[in-house]
Amino acid sequence: MSIIMTEDFTNNLRLLCSYYKSVAEVCRRLNMNRAQFNRYLNGTTVPTRNTQRRICDFFGVEPSEITLSSKQFAKLVQARPILYQEDVATSPEQLAFNQLNRAGQQGVSKYCGDYFEYYLSMACPGKILRTLVSIESQGDKTYYRRIERLNPSRTKKPFHGVYCGVVQLLSDRLFMMDYESITHVEMTQTILYPSFRNRVDQLTGLRLGVSGRGERAPCCVRVVYEYLGKNIHKKQAIAQCGLYDFDSTEITEDIRQSIVNDMKEDDWHFRARF
Repeated sequence: MSIIMTEDFTNNLRLLCSYYKSVAEVCRRLNMNRAQFNRYLNGTTVPTRNTQRRICDFFGVEPSEITLSSKQFAKLVQARPILYQEDVATSPEQLAFNQLNRAGQQGVSKYCGDYFEYYLSMACPGKILRTLVSIESQGDKTYYRRIERLNPSRTKKPFHGVYCGVVQLLSDRLFMMDYESITHVEMTQTILYPSFRNRVDQLTGLRLGVSGRGERAPCCVRVVYEYLGKNIHKKQAIAQCGLYDFDSTEITEDIRQSIVNDMKEDDWHFRARF
C-alpha cells in the first residue's frame, strides 16, 4: 500500500470514527485492541487485508472505497450516510441476532479452513461447479468467503464471483448465509450436516440460490464440501475451480453420486444426503 493510500486510509478511518462517541467505543464494538487500532489512526501501521475487510464491514463501506482520496470519500459518506451502529445494536432484531450468534459459535472453530464446494450448476445444467470456500473466525464471529471461477465457453478469460457470509452451528447443523459482494444482487443459503469425527473430511447438505441465467429462478441443489486444510496455496486451488462435465475424471465418483439431485418415489420433500 502506497504512502498516499495510507494517508487517505487514515483520514477516512478518522472520519468514520467521528460518527461514534469515542474511538474506545469503536474498538469495543469491533472487538479490536485499542493500541493497535490507534496505530491505524496514526498511520504508523497498515492493517492486513483481512483486518481492513473487517473494519470496512463494520462501517458498511467497501475496501475499495475506504482507500479513495479523502475528498472523494467525504463526498461518498455525505451521499450515503454511515449507519450509526449504536442505533441498530439495541434493536430487537440485532439483539436476537447477537443471541443467535453467541449460541452458534460453540464448536464452529473446528470447521475453519479451506474447502472445495461441489454442486450441479444452476446456470449451466448438467455441469458440475467446483468453487473454493474459506472459513475463518474473527473475534466472536465466524465468516466465510466463496470464490467462483467461471468460463463456460472456455474461449474467453475466466471471470470470478465472490460471496461473503457468516457461519453458525446450531443444534448439529451448519447454517451458512452469504451475499454476492460485487453486484449485490444475489444471496445464497447452505445448510450442512456437521462432522461427528475429530477430523473434518467431507460435509454434505443443500444449497439454495438463484440461477445465473436471465430468469433468475430460485433453485435448490445438493452440495458437498471437501476439506483441503488450513494452509493451502489458494491461487492453485482457485485455478482448479470451474465448470466440469458430469462424467469428468477430475470429480471422484463418491462426490458425483452425493450431488445428484434425484428423489425417491415416496419423497415429499427434496432432502440432503448424509
